[in-house]
Formats: sequence, C-alpha cells, structure tokens
Amino acid sequence: MRSNVYAIDGTPVDCVYLALLHLVARKPDLCVSGINNGFNLGSDVFYSGTVGAALEAALRGVPAIALSVERRWPQDFAPVAGFARALVQQVLAQGPQAIEAGSLLNVNLPAGPVRGYALTCMGKRSYRDQVDVREDLRGRAYYWIGGPEEKGEDVPGSDSAAVRSGLASITPLSLDLTHRPALQRMSGWNLGSFAEGAAVHAGK
Repeated sequence: MRSNVYAIDGTPVDCVYLALLHLVARKPDLCVSGINNGFNLGSDVFYSGTVGAALEAALRGVPAIALSVERRWPQDFAPVAGFARALVQQVLAQGPQAIEAGSLLNVNLPAGPVRGYALTCMGKRSYRDQVDVREDLRGRAYYWIGGPEEKGEDVPGSDSAAVRSGLASITPLSLDLTHRPALQRMSGWNLGSFAEGAAVHAGK
C-alpha cells in the first residue's frame, strides 16, 4: 500500500469527514470529489454522494469541487482528468477567493474529448417516477425505485444545456438554500397566539 493513501468502507461524505477530522495533519487547500461515472445535473445534487462529499468539505471551510462525467461502460476518464487538472490549477492559482466560503463547484462533462466549457446555473432534470416490485432468488420482494431520465426543455444557461451541447459545465453552488423572497412574503403571516413568537424567530 502506498503511503498516505487510504481506502474507507463508507459513503463519500464519510471519507471527507474522516479525512478532515482524523487523517490529515492540516486543513487541505482543496477537496476534489469524483470523478463520478454519471452526471450530477440539476436536482441530482440533492441526491448525489459525489456532491455530498464536496458539500461536507465546504461546510468545514475547505474549498471543494465535485466532478462527474456522462455515464459510459467502459469509461475513459483521461479527458475528464485532464480538464480537472486544469481547473484545479486555476483554482489554486486564484487563491482563497476562487471558491468563496460557503460554496463549491459542481462540474459535469460529456464523455469523450473536452471541447470547451460554460459557467452555468442549475438546470432541471426529470426522471420517470416509478417503483418496480421485484423478487430475489429467495423469493423475497425488493423495490427498485426511480426510472430513466425523461427528455425536457433545457433551461438556457443551465448545466444540462451545456453538456447536451458538448461542453463541460461549471456550476457554483451555495450552501445557503434560504428562499429570500419567501421570507419577505411570509412576514405578513398571522398565526394567532403564535404570531409574536414567529416574529421573534424571523428577526434572529
């Protein structure tokens, strides 16, 4: 086994957690999660272990990049690795301001040679909702959830639009999911005897 190389039996988030809290002697300059064999576009980020690992690093003050590529079998990771290296070099050259605190970069690439990139927003990715009831070799039921991706309209400037046009997508994501227009709209709500307490909490 090579020195300072570890394999962890756990989720991607577990790997980052253990590394930052136990394995590394100092806070890393950058955490790179991936390369995942399969896109993490649009709403995928809420389910993705790859993005989750980058989120864990960002939550702990470490700049982070999540990398995913269009699913292929077998997969050629060489073009993605080349792009990843160039991106990492640029981030490190820019210094701490390259990836602001409380954010990370979610990067998706089409399979094959990288012919360019786009800075993007989160798009919309729809799947066919389904639950298949199946039976294992012992006759016990198990459930296969989620169906294939459905074709939908690309949001202009989105991650999905970029990869479908053959470009790598770089999407800055924020850890703050607060919907601020809703805060303004909800300030006029009246919950009766709870209204005063709600106003106190909203002002914190």
